[in-house]
Amino acid sequence: MLGSAAARRLGLARTGVQVWMGGRWFTVVGILGPMPLAPEIERSALVGFPAAQDLLGFDGFPTTVYERSSDATVEEVRQALPRTVNPENPDEVTVSRPSDALAAKAAAAGAFTNLLLGLGAVALLVGGVGVANTMVISVLERRREIGLRRSLGATRGQVRLQFLSESLLLSALGGVVGAVLGALATTAYALSRDWPPVVPPWALGGAIAATLVIGTVAGIYPAMRAARLSPTVALATA
Repeated sequence: MLGSAAARRLGLARTGVQVWMGGRWFTVVGILGPMPLAPEIERSALVGFPAAQDLLGFDGFPTTVYERSSDATVEEVRQALPRTVNPENPDEVTVSRPSDALAAKAAAAGAFTNLLLGLGAVALLVGGVGVANTMVISVLERRREIGLRRSLGATRGQVRLQFLSESLLLSALGGVVGAVLGALATTAYALSRDWPPVVPPWALGGAIAATLVIGTVAGIYPAMRAARLSPTVALATA
């Protein structure tokens, strides 16, 4: 009986074939399904007691016993297992619950995900503040240009659209550069660990879309400030 991971690594999808283990051929009579609570079984090959004793040198004393119980009886079974497995020395038996390890793993993964989301949110906030600050300085330094455009007939909406477009362009360039650098860093790290590099297209698209949203929000105030400038005041204070 092969675990799901062992069968996948051997390229097997059906029973009745033979595999070479322990210096001899064994016939595969079954393939187990995924077992997330016991991943070591997924990577194992299971044989019966007689075959283990006669062919693989098994001494007849198992070191690990797997048992499946309903949630309502877990604690009762946990208390009864030591005396059942080793009546003479029940204190030498260690009982563990794989579900606890799985829950801890899920909690750690969730905390790590939340940490990454928090860091991403802080990075977007800092980027938005940077874009807003850059555009505000741009409005202050280009008052003469704004006043000249308004004197030549440009409306407040056109001026507002101009600075909002510049904010979006600045954010888009930063988003594209950041996405490319992130993809390159991910690929380099994966190759250094001999992992297949995988960069989902939706992640790149989502990163660029997020920067565009931040650029739009950050550019609203500078664009409105530029649109409110009076032509005469802008030309006089330039």
